[in-house]
Amino acid sequence: MSIDLPLVVGGLLVGFVVGLTGMGGGALMTPMLIFVFRVDPLTAVSSDIVASLFMKPAGAIVHLRRRTVNLQLVLWLCLGSVPAAFSGALLIRALPFGDSLDEALKMVLGIALLVASAGLVVRAVLGMLQRRTALGEGPARPTNADVVVKKVPTLVLGMVAGLLVGMTSVGSGSIIIVVLLLLYPALKASQLVGTDLVQAVPLVAAASLGHLLYGNFSFGITTSLLIGAIPGAWFGAHVSSRAPGGLIRRALAILLLASGLKLLGASIPVVVGAALAALVLGNLLWIVVRERIKKLPPKPVTISAPEPATEDSADRS
Repeated sequence: MSIDLPLVVGGLLVGFVVGLTGMGGGALMTPMLIFVFRVDPLTAVSSDIVASLFMKPAGAIVHLRRRTVNLQLVLWLCLGSVPAAFSGALLIRALPFGDSLDEALKMVLGIALLVASAGLVVRAVLGMLQRRTALGEGPARPTNADVVVKKVPTLVLGMVAGLLVGMTSVGSGSIIIVVLLLLYPALKASQLVGTDLVQAVPLVAAASLGHLLYGNFSFGITTSLLIGAIPGAWFGAHVSSRAPGGLIRRALAILLLASGLKLLGASIPVVVGAALAALVLGNLLWIVVRERIKKLPPKPVTISAPEPATEDSADRS
């Protein structure tokens, strides 16, 4: 078995993006294998999923150590996604209209990613206006990502994401990030990435088992990808677990935009051009918004009055 250096470099880049944003594995690696390295689609999907089985834990471990993971969310996501992911790998082979279904799923997911990209920008601007501060969330702190878990919607989300991963290799990070943004707006960017990376490990394991048994997995392609992807994911997760939330959200927004356009059938030059335009124009617009917010008066701080003394407290004093 020979190591393919271009595949190693491609795996390194995709691994870094996955560690940084929690998504992009299937949305980037599968198209890269098909369009750049001319791998047939079934082999690309199977090899991508098996590679993700070893790549995702490299980032997940970093976030677990930094405590930017909501384990209760991970549990309810996995209860739906694990059986659905294994079933998806079998279902895609059983359906007679697999190609048309695959295109329909990618179109729906592509639209969802574009909406989520816009939603990230709107949410960030509204948050800055509400707090009347030009600063974002600030550097990620190692605190527990506590939210009230909505069990049934989270379970259904896991099932849908699992089916998408098993059938197309796209969706583990993409759709999870999109819907988590809607269900749990209180989660910080680092918590979104950490929770998504950890839940993806058992999900991808179930999908990998299905593709190892029934897919067209290539050991040589997967090995070359992993040589670059594992250190890339580890380094990207270190950045995302410590970086300011605004930086992660900008990376997420651009990646969601690029992935959504690609899933909708845009050519690679169009996708790259749109991503570069979003990077340049987005930063210019961000500077304008920040300068305007700096001119706003600071948000008044309300100081609660001290509780009146009671007879018990008077006696204790």
